[in-house]
Amino acid sequence: MPRKAASAAWIGSALEYYDFFIYGTAAALVFNKVFFPASSPATGTLLALATFGVGYLARPVGAFVLGHVGDRLGRKKVLVFTLVLMGATTFLVGCLPTYASVGVLAPVLLVILRLLQGLSAAGEQAGANSMSLEHAPSHRRGYYTSFTLSGTQAGQILATAVFLPIAALPQDQLLTWGWRIPFWCSAVVVVVGFVIRRKIDETPVFEQNRSDVAKLPVAVLFRTHWKDVLRVVVAATIASVSTIFTVYALSYAVNTIGLDRGPILWVGVLANVVALLAIPLLAGLSDRIGRKPVFIAGCLACAALIFPYLWSISDGSYPLIFAVGILLFGVAYSAVNGVWPSFYGEMFSAKVRLSGMAIGTQLGFAIAGFAPSVVAAIGSGKDDWLGVAVFTAAVCVLSAAAALTARETHDVPTEDLGADGQNPGQPRRKNTNAASSAAAGSASTPARSGTSRT
Repeated sequence: MPRKAASAAWIGSALEYYDFFIYGTAAALVFNKVFFPASSPATGTLLALATFGVGYLARPVGAFVLGHVGDRLGRKKVLVFTLVLMGATTFLVGCLPTYASVGVLAPVLLVILRLLQGLSAAGEQAGANSMSLEHAPSHRRGYYTSFTLSGTQAGQILATAVFLPIAALPQDQLLTWGWRIPFWCSAVVVVVGFVIRRKIDETPVFEQNRSDVAKLPVAVLFRTHWKDVLRVVVAATIASVSTIFTVYALSYAVNTIGLDRGPILWVGVLANVVALLAIPLLAGLSDRIGRKPVFIAGCLACAALIFPYLWSISDGSYPLIFAVGILLFGVAYSAVNGVWPSFYGEMFSAKVRLSGMAIGTQLGFAIAGFAPSVVAAIGSGKDDWLGVAVFTAAVCVLSAAAALTARETHDVPTEDLGADGQNPGQPRRKNTNAASSAAAGSASTPARSGTSRT
């Protein structure tokens, strides 16, 4: 069952975040010309990147709503709903009229659909992470929960790969019909994702606590775990590295420096291919040495590498762009991505886990979502990369500091997670080998008994 739950989380996240990331690529390359042609090139780019950030505004709202549903009615219901909503709204983006056809109504409709995408994404990762964590054996929670983020990287690979041939189209074809194709492909998400997630069993932890579910999980969350929510919010701003790498740096390279779209898109593809291997390896390392060392090391490495990456773009050096970009996003950021699903989830008890993860991460991600717009406002010239790098590095250091204040939880049995939030004076039991073996055996029992429907 741990493997089946992780696989379902991987596939679902890959499909859902394909939808989410093709929007970011289109915002960097196309939307300034399709939806904001009346503005100057710099202003049009800023407005297009702002619509990308708008999706993050809806995430905190979705986190409160879907977190409540997940902790009250189950993780499975959230996972099915979010995937269907994301697929439908993304398909509709591809059907939108342009500014040339209907004027200001076009960007208004774009923003509405982006808000719905944000609502969906708010519950996706928290639901998938909770599902994987609660099915996993205690001594391998880091490894199994990391597959949700591996799926996210796979979705980003698909999104970028789909845009490679589209970006090579002549400009007139790209701006009329070419950019719509990746969005229309999301129809597959609705069918495939719905079938996959309908077959997932609810987690044993949730089933055991079904009779003791809180009527208002958010109230319990802020009464018992408010410090952990705040800690996750600050730590989750590390996602600014992702939004700056995938959106701002792409726009800076193509629109400001004048580099070819194709090679810059390939940097993202190759970095994410490396990340597919690095994420489970680094998450597995956190099962051995702890969540905090791996997470903090990843934050500090990102802070250091953002400087040579943006400088290499300003210099137009393709070999350096590829080398540093892969090291930054494929390795350093993977240390963060591989660990945070278990690191954040283990801060909360099962009664409020989905709410805690969803609200904490989505508030942090909302800040990260506007990072491309913030740094674009810092400067849009060729030599403005240093200010952007300083801003990004400062966010990385702040995230590392937040993680430093957290408890180490990799050796805490699953049933004891969140105990400090409920009973501050209660000591925690160590996760001994016997406890780990028992948890592993318990987690694998459903698969052997044939009760699983996946």
